[in-house]
Amino acid sequence: MSQSHREWWTKPDGLFPVGIATAHAIVLPIGREFFNIRRSMRILLTGIAGFIGARTASLLLSRGHEVVGVDNMNDYYDVRLKQHRLQDLARESGMDNPVDGFSAFNSGRLSYHPIDVESYAALEPLFADGFDAIINLAARAGVRYSMENPFVYLNTNTKGVLNLVELARKNGVGKLVQASTSSLYAGQQMPFHEDLPVNTPISPYAASKKAAEAIAYTYHHLYGLDVSILRYFTVFGPAGRPDMSPIRFIRWVDEGTPITLYGDGTQSRDFTYIDDIAEGTILALKPLGYEVINLGGGNEPVTINAFIQRIEGHLGKKAQIDHKPFHKADMMDTSAAIDKARRLLDWSPKVDVWDGLKRTIDWYLAQPWMRDITL
Repeated sequence: MSQSHREWWTKPDGLFPVGIATAHAIVLPIGREFFNIRRSMRILLTGIAGFIGARTASLLLSRGHEVVGVDNMNDYYDVRLKQHRLQDLARESGMDNPVDGFSAFNSGRLSYHPIDVESYAALEPLFADGFDAIINLAARAGVRYSMENPFVYLNTNTKGVLNLVELARKNGVGKLVQASTSSLYAGQQMPFHEDLPVNTPISPYAASKKAAEAIAYTYHHLYGLDVSILRYFTVFGPAGRPDMSPIRFIRWVDEGTPITLYGDGTQSRDFTYIDDIAEGTILALKPLGYEVINLGGGNEPVTINAFIQRIEGHLGKKAQIDHKPFHKADMMDTSAAIDKARRLLDWSPKVDVWDGLKRTIDWYLAQPWMRDITL
């Protein structure tokens, strides 16, 4: 740990005041001890309409915290899925009115603002009432698309982080949980440990995430910002992104559309269920100084061929597969070492890949509107 949580909360010369803890009556964690919050935290959660953002917000709300959410509702994938997630969150927070994601709303415990993290001026007024922490899940995702639109990735994934940490510095917000990616480990030996060198990203997406990590570290070093960097591994589950393989494969097998598969299917992924990812994200709110932590399945990675075969078994249908050349910006295999997450967060995944896949398929079959979502 580069700076202990005890030192951080008593740092006399930093710009992140110790009063944020005492005034808000928060009992801080010591080591692996679970932190006890005497009253609800007020958290800025960016990317709230996204896959991970919505599930994380749901868990925070269920535990009595106040969530201020922002999202730019970009059309990288079908916005109707984002609207569905937001509507569910609004209901969970006690709102019956329909929401569309393009207008702000406030239910008391949940407020939402259609804001892009690229805009410092739009974000700044949100900090007037203060936050206990920022969870930054706003990002442009997608390895291949980043090759077509690299500037968009730099603006959101890198400049967006700079906006947030600078506003944190100016407003005394002492904690940042920053989403990162397993894509940084390209070319490394598995399982991937957090101390491996990640200085040779193979896509603009990965490069933008590496830059985000560096900016967050700079603000930790200079100003004492407490930072948890979370490198997520292939997140899947109900209401998952339609640009990712799990939802696409389920739908294509179900409707008899050929699966577009880049490579021969022997490539493998460390699939991690959405509920486990959201839980790990919340646990990372504890003071750690500056730490990079993998959140992944932590078991033997699953080949894409095996994943498709399980989908076939659940649906009782045979997949048609259209093989394409393996893309040079893709990784052949991923596998997370999660010892650090166990040690620092007392976290390990509770839902294995096959149980998670069954839950995802069951959810998909119960949502007829998903057949109309653009893939």
